[in-house]
Amino acid sequence: MPYVDLPNAHDDYASLWYITNSPTGTVGGFDPAKATVLLLHPLFLDSAWLTAQFEDPRLSGCYNLIALDARHAGQTTSRLNGKQDSWTDAADLAFALEALCLPAVHVWACELFATSCALRFAAIFPEKCLSLTLLTVPCDTNTSDLNLNEIVQLWCYAQELETVEHAFMNVVTTLCGHDVNVDLEDDLIAHLEVHYPPFRRTIVSHLGCLLACVERPSQELLSYITQPVLLIHGDSNESFSPEVAFRVQEQLINAKDGAKLYFIRGAQGYLGVVPESASIANRVFASFLARLPPARSDPQPPYPMPLDDALRRLGEIMHDPDISTRDPCSPMAFSCVPPALVRWRTQVYARAAAGHRGAFSPLDRSGRPTRRYSERLQEQWFEVDRNWFSHSAQSEESPTRKHTATYDERYEMISQKLAREFSIASAWRHIQTVAPEAIERMALSSSFSSRTAGWAAWAIQRLPI
Repeated sequence: MPYVDLPNAHDDYASLWYITNSPTGTVGGFDPAKATVLLLHPLFLDSAWLTAQFEDPRLSGCYNLIALDARHAGQTTSRLNGKQDSWTDAADLAFALEALCLPAVHVWACELFATSCALRFAAIFPEKCLSLTLLTVPCDTNTSDLNLNEIVQLWCYAQELETVEHAFMNVVTTLCGHDVNVDLEDDLIAHLEVHYPPFRRTIVSHLGCLLACVERPSQELLSYITQPVLLIHGDSNESFSPEVAFRVQEQLINAKDGAKLYFIRGAQGYLGVVPESASIANRVFASFLARLPPARSDPQPPYPMPLDDALRRLGEIMHDPDISTRDPCSPMAFSCVPPALVRWRTQVYARAAAGHRGAFSPLDRSGRPTRRYSERLQEQWFEVDRNWFSHSAQSEESPTRKHTATYDERYEMISQKLAREFSIASAWRHIQTVAPEAIERMALSSSFSSRTAGWAAWAIQRLPI
């Protein structure tokens, strides 16, 4: 099995799953004459979502590709640890590359967590990074502005399927934008339902804690990056504006030959997942790598990494000289989370774990989603569009959704019912011969007829317009 075990301390454990484009599926099948590209998957997804890169001959045919599942993503197995942050994620990459005997690699990162990890990896492990490519430049504002933390709390304690779907749809909209293909939207929500359902809310709470503590890249951090840098950003991204990309480009003052910035017109988020933007990003990335000096992937003999230098750089960036005195026995030695925050996270995990086994499950008995998001019943008349205007969506339903009665059909059914009532009333009014013994019955029926006609007229007035 393609797992790589990391050296762990007594309070930590992680075994990272990885995939490659080699014939054997492992790093042992890499072509030594080609350079290696390390791909980091987007937030809430895993390496299985990088098919746009692995199936692109411009990348898979010219380079050795490897993608690692981060902690608590995909098939990676790890233990919850309150010390985890972007610095420990960067150390995970360094320890994994060392365990796999891989030389320096080109790093390709997509979205928030991956880009934050890649920046720190390039800063404190420069001997392991040949170049740096970031899709969706990291934000310089607090992630609480994206309301992701509130959405995460919403789906952790959801009690019905509609609440879960609403939370997941808000996540997809925040990260990918409003103009998402229906099929891709269904696949993303189905992935979240399978891997992050409410009964796994301890993992969801952990990701929420990481989101709440994501910090913008500081000027000291960016000044330590000396490799060639490529920034790819969507010019229609509503969460991270293009001005952020320009600002980060200016702050990368020591990047070799200056940081390159490329905008994809009309693109928003998840540039490496959305097929239209992924193809353009792959072309730009391949052109960027073609201009760099060639590199090889000869297996490196295992030797101790200069972790003391990495800790020294980390101490300088964080302005904490005590960090350089730590024992680099595991990735958690690179954590910059304060002890008080570690205790708070531990309390959050304990509260989330209480009763999580009995939490709501959006899956059926086979472990699959009960329905696709686009197939849900449209019981509400109005939906909110990207401009926050509510409008009727009855005439814009997808062909795959279940059929619901239109206004004309409802009007026809009500008209037929009223016609039957009018025919009964007319039959009573047009009786011309009445038997003597039915006079009393006729009197009663006349009052019934008037009441029926009055009810029918009232019903017509109550018809929906």
